[in-house]
Amino acid sequence: MSVVNDPIGDLITRMRNAQHARRPACRAPWSKIKQDLLELLKREGWVADVAVIGEAPKQDIEVTFHANKPSLELRRVSRPGRRAYASASSIKPVLQGFGMAVVTTSKGLLTDKEARSQKAGGEVLCTVS
Repeated sequence: MSVVNDPIGDLITRMRNAQHARRPACRAPWSKIKQDLLELLKREGWVADVAVIGEAPKQDIEVTFHANKPSLELRRVSRPGRRAYASASSIKPVLQGFGMAVVTTSKGLLTDKEARSQKAGGEVLCTVS
């Protein structure tokens, strides 16, 4: 078992690799932040389904992709070596509003639109387009 320094980056890479290999779903080790991130992507319509599999000490999270949509363009913005923080006014729309940025705020994980409307800044985790 290897130690992962960036669990969110690992999840994004697993999703990117699974879509590149044309797999309908992918699995990753479970954590609360990953589950919140994937539930946000599901709520916004970027992924088809999210399921937690297994018992409490050893759980996995499975992401199912949309069969008829093109693969997601996922990009990690804030990394462990270089954190990226943004105020509510400095969060720019991704692809002129067609994409989405995920921001961790004091109000939880929000999309860039929600963060701007609630005037909440925070760490920009990733962009999806």
